[in-house]
Amino acid sequence: MSSLTAYDAFANRLGDWTTTPVVFENEFYQLPDTPAPFVYVEVYGDTYDQDTVGAPQENVWLERGVTYLHVMTPSGQGSRLARQYANSLLYLFREQPISTLFMPDMSIGAGEPGKDWPGYWAMTASIFWNRRDITSIPTP
Repeated sequence: MSSLTAYDAFANRLGDWTTTPVVFENEFYQLPDTPAPFVYVEVYGDTYDQDTVGAPQENVWLERGVTYLHVMTPSGQGSRLARQYANSLLYLFREQPISTLFMPDMSIGAGEPGKDWPGYWAMTASIFWNRRDITSIPTP
């Protein structure tokens, strides 16, 4: 899982999204009786590597990760609406760094081209990111 800094940065920016509900990993969400679009978000930190060699507590750390924005739409209605929402979501982040995150690569459907879930179909927008942490070792 990602650092709290990365998670909070994405959560804060996604607060600007008002088109559909946004649900983060391990949050309770009551699916409506009639399927309606929503976005399911997963924020992963893949690595947390030392980027410099310095005195203790003076190193720079590089965290790399990916954020998945699963655009959930009702099954059987095609992929156009999901693609439209995925593209709009990515525009919240394109050329707009947040906090200490840099997002050089984004995709729609790469690796997760679309999945069926009971009553839903998912189109995934992926944001690959990195973050330099120039603070000392994080405290728990």
